[in-house]
Amino acid sequence: PPPHLLAEVLSCQPDAPSLSLSVTLDGRALSWFHFPGSRWIPETPELPPWPEGLETPGELLPETQMCREILGILGKQLGGLLPQARGIPVVSVFPARPPSPGDATTALVCLVQNIFPPSLAISWTVAGAGVTRGVTLGPFVPNPDLTFGRISRISVTPRPGDVVACVVTLGKDNATTVVAYWVAPDTALDEQLDMALAGAALALGLVLALLGLGLALLARR
Repeated sequence: PPPHLLAEVLSCQPDAPSLSLSVTLDGRALSWFHFPGSRWIPETPELPPWPEGLETPGELLPETQMCREILGILGKQLGGLLPQARGIPVVSVFPARPPSPGDATTALVCLVQNIFPPSLAISWTVAGAGVTRGVTLGPFVPNPDLTFGRISRISVTPRPGDVVACVVTLGKDNATTVVAYWVAPDTALDEQLDMALAGAALALGLVLALLGLGLALLARR
């Protein structure tokens, strides 16, 4: 069987969040440590909680202090000598699950990849208006290529044709913005299109049946 990669990545940086710690399996987040609350949080409610007594906040303190010390030393020595590495985020918006007939509420996922450094803000707009209610924001998840990913979710009840935008903002001065869009489908038009296609298929079937009957009569003659 192919090997599996269990990774635990601790990162520190001058920008917020100054500290982040995630545990992943084959690139999928399992748990992450919430430093302000000093607790482990599973990525999804279906996952089991972090085992008690395993990597407690007291045990993580020396590692975080060492990370900050290394960052301070390297920052002073390499400042101005090496260019700062930055990634251009790749943003996509899609429904969390296929829409169900008669369900007006839609759960959308905004997936942001190729993040480096792990510092950006994610916001949502629906029909041009900012939305904060029903929005959840996940942690920065490390990838094997040394970049990070992040997911934000929102539950909305859009009208047909409404444009939902996921806005990703980078930098302290908000100088760079990447936007991805999702347009609410018109279910009424979809039903009309389905009926039109069904009618066209029925008409085509009748024409082919009459044509076959005519060919059969000609063959008898």
